[in-house]
Amino acid sequence: MTDPIYLDYNATTPVAPEVLDAMLPWLREQFGNPSSTHAYGRRAAQAVANARRQVADLIGAKPHEIVFTGCATESNNLALLGTARAMIENGTSKRHIVISAVEHPAVMAPAMQLRAQGWHVTVLPVDAFGQVSAEQLVKVLRDDTAFVSIMHANNEVGTLQPIPEIASVTRQRGILSHTDAAQSAGKVPLNVDALGVDLLTLAGHKFYAPKGIGALYVREGTPILSVLHGADQEHGLRPGTENVAAIVALGAAAALANTSLETMAAHMLTLRNQLHQELIAAIPGVQLNGHPEQRLPNTLHVSFPGVSGRLLLAEVADVLAASVGSACHSEHDTVSGVLAAMGVDAARAAGAVRLSVGRMTTSDEIKRAAKSLVMSHSRTQTNNRRG
Repeated sequence: MTDPIYLDYNATTPVAPEVLDAMLPWLREQFGNPSSTHAYGRRAAQAVANARRQVADLIGAKPHEIVFTGCATESNNLALLGTARAMIENGTSKRHIVISAVEHPAVMAPAMQLRAQGWHVTVLPVDAFGQVSAEQLVKVLRDDTAFVSIMHANNEVGTLQPIPEIASVTRQRGILSHTDAAQSAGKVPLNVDALGVDLLTLAGHKFYAPKGIGALYVREGTPILSVLHGADQEHGLRPGTENVAAIVALGAAAALANTSLETMAAHMLTLRNQLHQELIAAIPGVQLNGHPEQRLPNTLHVSFPGVSGRLLLAEVADVLAASVGSACHSEHDTVSGVLAAMGVDAARAAGAVRLSVGRMTTSDEIKRAAKSLVMSHSRTQTNNRRG
């Protein structure tokens, strides 16, 4: 029995062969602790430094501005809670933050933790495409606004946010800005100066590195303190012995993304559009969710008419692996928080499916996936009528 066609690259990606090859020596013979001063430790430290440079190169940063973490969730927590802690200890009286209504739980949860500690949190609404606007942001900013965290690309519908415009607003007012770019790396260009942000989150397993490794870009001079207690690794912001093999893998994945971004983005865009065209040609009433143009090149989030998206995918589980939304959210048939924030009605939300392609996806797989979804839609509609 062959594996199902994989169209859930927004949930996680396979480890690229080039990344695995780079990583394996640091799981075998090169096992040194980077903090050790002997030859084994020096080799490990050099490998970490090289990976730091590779990640920095991907986003146009300086190597010393990269902090390695265990995942994007940790990076987001460090970004929000670490800057909040620095402001408190520096005696700053600002206690207001702004996030968007479509943030990942890894941003939403630490924001709510700050609210529980007495901070004021404003949740910025989005339009029908899932976008915030700089004009809306200006209206909610206050004299005591400390920082703004708006994701770069939505993990469910793929909508890109106007981060440069948002950061322009925050810079003029001396407000820190953070963006969760976990879904963006390897799909769209990332440059911290062009974006204008002070902090940016990356997740290794979203661009062909293994799970369990992430990074936080911290612009030089940004006030931030560790939220963990221990030794002084990662500039004192992330204590604990470095996961050298995973860090090397992240560096290799960043280098791979840097050299193949344009080619891979075009490849994914072609396949995503092919899938969309085949679905709308065969199923009248399929509706696109998210921005029609300003979204990730690999992401197709659509609602199938008259069916449950979950049941639709269950029908094709042996042929196709996809999801109805974020892998980090509930498995129950509830309206996605992202779709609810976009004003999508319950019937349309119920039929929603997220289809995301990747480097390894082929045109033949897209044809077979579309055919299976069309057949599943027909069967599911028939069963609904009988029921």
